[in-house]
Amino acid sequence: KVEYQLEYGENSLEIHADAVAENGNILIVDDVLATGVTAKASCELIQLLGGNVVGCAFLMEITALNGRSLLTDFNVHSVIQY
Repeated sequence: KVEYQLEYGENSLEIHADAVAENGNILIVDDVLATGVTAKASCELIQLLGGNVVGCAFLMEITALNGRSLLTDFNVHSVIQY
């Protein structure tokens, strides 16, 4: 479990302890990159389980919210920048 702060409150993500193989390569895929806090929490959760985040892919990125700045340690790709 990883807890994180949103601009309007708190949230958390959970995953089964055996869902990620040690040193397994994981691609985070989501529909929208906005503030980046959920994507960053997802990456942290994968890393806590011993996984290797090979990148983050998004259909759309809201560039004005600068979410990419929280993901500088990862390869980030978005199809549409708005």
